[in-house]
Amino acid sequence: MSTIELGCRLVYHVEFETSFIFQITVLESRHQIIEQESLSFQPDSTVQMARIGNPGHRIHRLLVQPGWFNIHYSATVSSKPAYTPAARLAPRSHSELPAEVLPFLNPSRYCESDRLEQFAWKTFGQPATEHERVLAVIDWVYRHLSYAPGSTGPSSTACDVFLQRSGVCRDFAHLTIALCRALGLPARYVAGYAVDLVPPDFHGFVEVFLDDDWYLFDATRLAPVDGFVRIGIGRDAADLSFATFVGNSNMNQLYVWANETGDRPKAIDSSMAISLG
Repeated sequence: MSTIELGCRLVYHVEFETSFIFQITVLESRHQIIEQESLSFQPDSTVQMARIGNPGHRIHRLLVQPGWFNIHYSATVSSKPAYTPAARLAPRSHSELPAEVLPFLNPSRYCESDRLEQFAWKTFGQPATEHERVLAVIDWVYRHLSYAPGSTGPSSTACDVFLQRSGVCRDFAHLTIALCRALGLPARYVAGYAVDLVPPDFHGFVEVFLDDDWYLFDATRLAPVDGFVRIGIGRDAADLSFATFVGNSNMNQLYVWANETGDRPKAIDSSMAISLG
């Protein structure tokens, strides 16, 4: 069990009345428990909270008038990842997959898995187990992509990144997801906070369904997966933007932090899979 203190501060200048949707609060699950949290807005605003998706991450909606506006969120989370040796992950045929994971086999806005199927099977079809295939995909993405802030934009897709061989965390995640789906492995995008991430920011990870659970992977290798705290999960980053709005506003400051205060679990062997669901 480890304790992670995290949060963010966002500052906007609102030119005209703007409707915001924020996705910055932590998802509570069986492996991450919220001990305390605080969410505040300046100036004070009427806020609507709703749960969307499965397992139901939180969004906060509010209407903001012209002027300076900032949002501050902080939380303390107890995290207890579950580790499973790869040898214990039983193979699961397509016909045996649970119905709820099937949508994460399909191509999505940023993950055109159908266009990468031939490459995926030619490159990663040899490993004996699904877990070994995932590790091969992660290693390929890490070795062939350069982490280059500013090299991609909000419309860049997995295929764009595959061709240009550079991107940021969401691009690494999108390409990993697309390749896994091309191999018949359900994969989904996970947004959250990451301990030891430099520079500190919101981070995009990947979950792949193996045996009977979702397991976490990060092809950037910029932060330890056992120090990751989820905000939410979706088909790709289109489902998990930390802020969206309709109106006229400019973000002037984004500050994100995540620090571990408890004892971190012992080092995990590369043959282990980690579940933080």
